[in-house]
Amino acid sequence: MNRTGKILLVAALVAVVGMAFRVSWNALRDIANAVGADSTAATLYPFVVDGLMALALVATLVLAGRDRTFALRVLGTYTAASLVLNYVHGLVPDLHGRTVEWGRLADWDPANWALVLLATSLPVGSIYFGSDLVAKVLHHRPAPIEQPTANAEESTETTRNRSTADLPVSTPEPITTTPVALPRAVEVSFLRPTLPLKPFPAIEAPKVRPIEPRTAAAESTRPRRATGRVPDAARPSRPKRTAEQLLTEARTATADWSDSRLTGEGIRREVRTSPANARMLRDTLRAERGLEVA
Repeated sequence: MNRTGKILLVAALVAVVGMAFRVSWNALRDIANAVGADSTAATLYPFVVDGLMALALVATLVLAGRDRTFALRVLGTYTAASLVLNYVHGLVPDLHGRTVEWGRLADWDPANWALVLLATSLPVGSIYFGSDLVAKVLHHRPAPIEQPTANAEESTETTRNRSTADLPVSTPEPITTTPVALPRAVEVSFLRPTLPLKPFPAIEAPKVRPIEPRTAAAESTRPRRATGRVPDAARPSRPKRTAEQLLTEARTATADWSDSRLTGEGIRREVRTSPANARMLRDTLRAERGLEVA
């Protein structure tokens, strides 16, 4: 819907609500006269009931959570109360000509007492509920809208492109061999009794060298750090200050300082020097002021 259509819709809504309020205003004014209100109070009485309904509707659109539920309950309660009073106004013709007795809205006493209590309690309720709704609207803070983090894609890309050199490398255990001893030769005398048998020499198992684990360096996509001499353009242009220059700058910067403010950390931040130089300057300045050197 374009802007012109929205404006026409709001204007039509305001017109309908205004006409409905005029109809309800007539009934509520007669009800107020019947319960003892004077002409001024009776004229303002419809604004008390229907006006709080409009306020509760606005609060419902602004608030959230439990406060919005409370505003909806106030809106429903006062809508029902206005409906009941308009209904009674239509049932009692004497209210139109103001010939009814004061405090008499129904022939049956219990119903009359309930209607009088309802009509007289609505202004008091408007004061209480209206004040509460206004306070809730003024103290309401809308929840901030969460913005997506800009580094979400970068962190995902970094995790995806992580180098294999960062992963742990499993080292194989060395292989150990157990030497096997062969059985000794046994002399058999009945075969060749004249020739002594020589025992077979023991065969030693070959020595196996353990396999040394080798780890191949994984190729990394990370840019290497620059090594070597730093170029002159990248070096700070500020020359190194001498002790006398530091002391002169410290005297100028701390001329209007109090004694309690004369600390090493404050001098370090003001002069922008190392902590050791800051402590030396602090002791010198405190000595010049005749203070105790820490």
